Amino acid sequence: MSQTPDPSTSAAAPRRLYGRAKGHPLSARQQALVEGLGEQLTWPDEGALDPAALLPGFAAHVLEIGFGAAEHLIGQAQRNPGTGYLGVEPFLNGVAKALAGIEDHALKNVRVKRADARTEIERMPDGAFDRIYLLFPDPWPKSRHAKRRFVQADTARALARLLKPGGTLRLATDVRAYADHALPILLETPGLNWLADGPDSWRDNPADHIITRYQSKHLGDIDPVFMDFEKL
Repeated sequence: MSQTPDPSTSAAAPRRLYGRAKGHPLSARQQALVEGLGEQLTWPDEGALDPAALLPGFAAHVLEIGFGAAEHLIGQAQRNPGTGYLGVEPFLNGVAKALAGIEDHALKNVRVKRADARTEIERMPDGAFDRIYLLFPDPWPKSRHAKRRFVQADTARALARLLKPGGTLRLATDVRAYADHALPILLETPGLNWLADGPDSWRDNPADHIITRYQSKHLGDIDPVFMDFEKL
């Protein structure tokens, strides 16, 4: 039976969120968008969190974790107006860019929040999403920083829990240390099946992928690697 974890009963220790929270000063428009962010585009900090209730009436629901400058999130929402998209990003400038994209394209199928995705996904019910994206997360390439990476055994189990049967998780990275770290964890996660059927499965951009400016700059030490996993 699908259940939503009760945050009020959680005994987990407070998490520390590493990385930048804010970059260059926001433009006047971005600042106005952030300050005017209402309940129609974000959601409360506490209580159960049901994506289908936040974005009702959509045939499918998708989560993007760490959407960066929001190019992929906004692009996918434009392509798929019948799908509801939730985006979680701790970087203020990224959230501001997402809000600008939502306004520019008059999107009605996107909601975003500036938050730690680990906390948000704990509040969501089983089988909430048809797809989850984790694209080019902060790699923390040094071994001593490995515990800061988003993909850990507990988060991998949480992502598997959030997917509907037949739903997919896509991880992309251009850092070898992250790929070497994440793949074994995901392969060992109950309920996830790696969809690779040969090198092209992880070397080529997926047909439905949107290439962002970050990916075009190729900031990592390897060509981008894509790992698609299906929920059994």
